[in-house]
Amino acid sequence: MLIKDHPIETTTPTKLLIVDDLQENLRALEAIIRGEDRIIYQASSGDEALSLLLEHEFALAILDVQMPGMDGFELAELMRGTAKTRHIPIVFVTAAASELNFAFRGYETGAVDFLHKPLDINAVKSKVNVFVALDQQRRETQRQVVALEHSRKEQEVLLKELEKTQVDLQNSVRIRDDFMSMVAHELRTPLNTLFLDVQVRSLQLERGNLAAFNPEQLPKMLERDRRQITNMIRLIDDMLDLSRISSGKLSIRPTQTDMTILLERLVTDFQLQAQAAGYKISLEILDAAQGMWDEFRIEQIIANLLTNALRYGHGKPISVTLRRIDDHAQIAVRDQGQGISPEDQARIFLAFERCQGSEGSAGLGLGLYIAQQLAEAHQGQILIESIQGEGSTFTLKLPLSIDPIQ
Repeated sequence: MLIKDHPIETTTPTKLLIVDDLQENLRALEAIIRGEDRIIYQASSGDEALSLLLEHEFALAILDVQMPGMDGFELAELMRGTAKTRHIPIVFVTAAASELNFAFRGYETGAVDFLHKPLDINAVKSKVNVFVALDQQRRETQRQVVALEHSRKEQEVLLKELEKTQVDLQNSVRIRDDFMSMVAHELRTPLNTLFLDVQVRSLQLERGNLAAFNPEQLPKMLERDRRQITNMIRLIDDMLDLSRISSGKLSIRPTQTDMTILLERLVTDFQLQAQAAGYKISLEILDAAQGMWDEFRIEQIIANLLTNALRYGHGKPISVTLRRIDDHAQIAVRDQGQGISPEDQARIFLAFERCQGSEGSAGLGLGLYIAQQLAEAHQGQILIESIQGEGSTFTLKLPLSIDPIQ
């Protein structure tokens, strides 16, 4: 088996197969049809040709009709019976004087043409060039089809991305509008209350009715003002934290923190608000826990959890428990309120999401979202366990130390 090597151009060369039992015939035919745009494979028997046919993709097979063993017609019949080779054009080489009667059989076995001995060099070159050109055009068409299909798939991906972007933009616009509407609504309530209180006090002062500001009434006025101002500050802080989270600028400043002291202070601060709403908050320290945390942000997380418990706890006792498990501190805030459905549990840590039945409650639906983001900034997390009608437990898990970001 001989393979003639030729320089390979940028375009993949066309492969041609010539089969003849006489080496001098193979050399002569190869000399006629050689070219830089093609590679010529030679086979001196039908079996050798079949091995090459199964290994390579040929644009043309030139077969000598008369060969010992498997002749050209038999080889052609085998080629037509095999899926890999049945499409290959076949040209037979015959002796014009003695093999003209073979023409009919040759076309029956799938021949597209005949070359008659002695070979007409120009005719042979011309015919082979046609098949090489057809092969190059076919493969170029295939390349173009592949390129077009690739381009079509890229356009489909781009279209899907554009559609997703459009949906995201629409959602962003909707969220922005909903956000502005909620902010306006939530800020209007405390502002209206303050405005009305100021008008009433101004009217009392204009009338000289200083009795309206007696020691019994004045503390109530101040407490009402403090509550409304606190609500507005909370809303503004939530909006600022949301902006920091969205822009990736949320940062924490860990310092050595005693969780017991932090919880005792925070629960004490919430006691007055809890009592006014008919709640009782208990604190149970099962284990001491000190760690590297941002004290202000941890207070913010637990304050959000306590506020959530006061909002949905139905006036029933609220418990706060601290325990240490391995290298983590766990703070559980348990209420005995309405509980949270599995559907709501899957979304309450998303921005602007609120539980069913919470429509009348104040807030933007940011508290738990911000709390979870702050927990994750400490490489921790907030878990929820809830049964509808029995209450909910939010557990803040914090590592005692934060691994440096690589």
